[in-house]
Amino acid sequence: MTTTTKTNASEGATGRSARRRAREFALQGVYAWLLRGGEGTQDAGEIDAHIRDSEDFAEADSAWFKTLLYGVLNDAPALRERFSPFVDRPLAELSPVEHGILLIGSYELVHHVEVPYKVAINEAVELAKSFGGTDGFKFVNGVLDKLAAEVRAAEVRAVANKRRA
Repeated sequence: MTTTTKTNASEGATGRSARRRAREFALQGVYAWLLRGGEGTQDAGEIDAHIRDSEDFAEADSAWFKTLLYGVLNDAPALRERFSPFVDRPLAELSPVEHGILLIGSYELVHHVEVPYKVAINEAVELAKSFGGTDGFKFVNGVLDKLAAEVRAAEVRAVANKRRA
């Protein structure tokens, strides 16, 4: 008898959803932007085009990738102001990977309330596990959890109340 495994139609050969792949590609773009100085959006089009040429880009949600990449690059100073109170060191000491993940996670928390806060945090943690340092995911989780309590207070309370009930 042969068994087959049914995969989600939105998941590619990697087993990751199109949205997860979009976040991974957005992180690559934000990382490249940070290495170029992390200011302004003059490099956005070049970074976007380079990433879209990647072999597996077809597996990503291209609209979500564009939303994240351009959103983060356009709003980076304000996003840094939002999460920096929860960071235990100067932002210049963050690795570019952690910095990029915090920018993406913060962008989702602040600007995309249709994405549940727990999903935004979990996706950022998964990026940190895949691309960050050994315990970087714990740092990312702690920072974004505190940011969520501030920018999504009602949603965080509702989830906590539901758990208690």
